[in-house]
Amino acid sequence: MRSPMIVAGTLAVALLAAGCGGKQEREPAGGGEAGACEATQGRITIATGNTGGVYYTLGGGLAQLISDNTDLNAGAAETGASVQNIQQLVAGDYDIAFSLADTAADAVEGKGTFDGEPQDIAALARIYSNYTQVVVRADAGIDSVADMRGKRISTGSPKSGTEVIANRLLEAAGLDPASDVSAQRLALRQTVDQMKSGQIDGFFWSGGIPTPEVTDLFTSRGDDVKFVDITDLLPKLQEINPVYEEGTLPAATYDLPADVSTIVVPNMLLVRADFLENDACAITSLIFDKKADLVQVHRAAEELDRTTATETDPVPLHPGSEQALTAEN
Repeated sequence: MRSPMIVAGTLAVALLAAGCGGKQEREPAGGGEAGACEATQGRITIATGNTGGVYYTLGGGLAQLISDNTDLNAGAAETGASVQNIQQLVAGDYDIAFSLADTAADAVEGKGTFDGEPQDIAALARIYSNYTQVVVRADAGIDSVADMRGKRISTGSPKSGTEVIANRLLEAAGLDPASDVSAQRLALRQTVDQMKSGQIDGFFWSGGIPTPEVTDLFTSRGDDVKFVDITDLLPKLQEINPVYEEGTLPAATYDLPADVSTIVVPNMLLVRADFLENDACAITSLIFDKKADLVQVHRAAEELDRTTATETDPVPLHPGSEQALTAEN
């Protein structure tokens, strides 16, 4: 039998081929009562993240779930993740997007990458948490983020939530990401490959656990790589955005010798503010009604909770999602 993770990966690849990019191909809802919680018809696309990351795997599962249970034909596409997802969501290239909560907050407030340009987006729900995973070669002489000065470090895909957090952590440690480290802006698969070959000294990754590519690295390299505790930088990150919290990466996640303290940040599913209310309600209800199906795709979905799903401030909760979530509480 194939493991659930292998099945999930196969599913995501199939959906990527079927639903990559492209603007929404459906007519605005003409039928359906106002306030109804029934999906319309047509095609929608979901912006996920890097191959091997949880966004990509879970996004494929979500697309399948929507297609199997509604009249919507959903497809999932690989992307650079949070920042790019929001930009292309607002541009109309995608209908639903995964994003880290800190990046989404920047977007609605017109801060950071979105400086001076608040984005008109809403949240379907807060979903699971991303763990900031900072991994280095054991012989690289890196025991803290400050030790990365002069080192070759992957800061994640361009315009990704990982890159946002990586740069903030480097700055919090007193380093300039543009000059004090040799920043490699690599997708996760490239990052892991270059860690294996010794081309880079370490990397930042923000993702759900376990992340398959990180599992691969620790399975194949074992004691040659290690995690770095970054929690000493948490107070400085919380000055930027209070969504950052301390969390624990359990040792069993990657068969580590001990638990690792780290920084976590929630994830959200985002839509444009004008996303159809019926569809928002139907999709949000489906996510929580069929939670067990998503857990089979990736166990990060175990964190899905109707109560915390509404905690999306400062990103407004979509009215359709509010209807779905409050009706069940």
